[in-house]
Amino acid sequence: MAMKKVHKHPFIEYGLRTQESKKQMKEAENHLPGGVTANIKYFAPYPVVMEKGKGAWIKDVDGHWYVDYLMGYGSLALGHGDETVKEAIFQQLKKDGTLLFGTPHRLELEFAMKIQDYFPSIEKVRYTNSGTEATQLAIRLAQVFTGKKRIAKCEGHYHGGYKEMLYSINPSLEEAGEEAAPYPVPESAGVEVDGQEPVILPFNHIEGMEKLLNKYKDQLAAVVIEPVQAGFIPADQEYMNRLRQLTQKYNVVLIYDEVKTGFRSSLGGAQNVYQIEPDLTTLGKVIGGGFPFGVVGGKSEIMDLTSPIRGADVFEAGSKGKGTARDILFHSGTYNGHPTILAAGLATMNKLDQQFDQILRYTDELRNGIEGIGKRVGLPLKTCGIGSIFNVIWNEETNLRHYRDLQKTNTKLRRELDFELMRAGVYTKPLNRYSISAAHGEDELTFTLKAYEKACRNLKGGAGVS
Repeated sequence: MAMKKVHKHPFIEYGLRTQESKKQMKEAENHLPGGVTANIKYFAPYPVVMEKGKGAWIKDVDGHWYVDYLMGYGSLALGHGDETVKEAIFQQLKKDGTLLFGTPHRLELEFAMKIQDYFPSIEKVRYTNSGTEATQLAIRLAQVFTGKKRIAKCEGHYHGGYKEMLYSINPSLEEAGEEAAPYPVPESAGVEVDGQEPVILPFNHIEGMEKLLNKYKDQLAAVVIEPVQAGFIPADQEYMNRLRQLTQKYNVVLIYDEVKTGFRSSLGGAQNVYQIEPDLTTLGKVIGGGFPFGVVGGKSEIMDLTSPIRGADVFEAGSKGKGTARDILFHSGTYNGHPTILAAGLATMNKLDQQFDQILRYTDELRNGIEGIGKRVGLPLKTCGIGSIFNVIWNEETNLRHYRDLQKTNTKLRRELDFELMRAGVYTKPLNRYSISAAHGEDELTFTLKAYEKACRNLKGGAGVS
């Protein structure tokens, strides 16, 4: 008698396929908190341990290859191990003869001028070693420039893992308060509501944003915002227009956190899409070419607060005729403007000039394909995003306008879909967004859509999805 093949639940299959990952993560827990070096790398029951990347593909320690859509959380716009980037790194080392000068060097100016070509709002730049550092510096600049201390951020937005911004990123709806006037909800141990917390603005809610800005205008140094929340929930044009008007009216610095959206929403970031110039912009991810890197750029009158020409810095204070360290906003770092990273970033931007349209075409075809498969199979799949980033939402009726809408989608089944896709050879961290690279081509598109068809049919048939 023929035996009926039993479809294993995706979580069970994951455990069977990733035994070496499980073993290595167990050992890592003895040496690293939770077995990871950053909390974002973890997911239950344990993350996949990867050992190799090539182009659009990534290989785990159990020998399985996947089409990679995590792409280093969007950092790898050219894919893994791009030859142009590797050659740029080799040539920098060959020409300069060193990994690090510790002095000004030619690439610092060249990179700054290239960034200014894409972002007209950026008159001067400073380099940092991450997007998190960039937003920290931007906030300090705004506080010194305005003489005010309080910061406002939008509910659901993430600006780095530091105390001042770890509020109201993804709180439960029970804790979050009214949509028009959200509560500041701490998102980490050691973070409290103590009067120094940021003002939490409702995203895509003009009336609520107006009332809060008017209420706190005399305290606010800056509003920091992801123009596209998490890289895939876009702000309404009217909301962005009104936010720019009010920040100018109230002498509040407007900071666009474009760490995710720079060279993703468009080559000129989300500000190019909205045709609005912020006072300050923070960049990261793509522009580092796979290396840790960040940029703060904006109006000269703000950026020049860091200029050592204006007075003494902390290491020179007390020198005759030099003033005190309080005359300037001190900013420094051994690795700021690292020549190897700038070489990789320049090579990435130059190649994106030629291939960005191709990346957008792939993104559109993939999104259309995923939604088409959902309709054929009978699953409520919808994609949401701008440019080369999007996410897959399990609720086609939901019009995503902020994180509260996202919480109303079926994340449980989306997570199961992600594990089914891993079984079929497609990878992104469960529930995470998709970041497309220049390395994704026709073969990857065909493979991915076949995997989606298989994964969706498995869920529809094996998991009792209705």
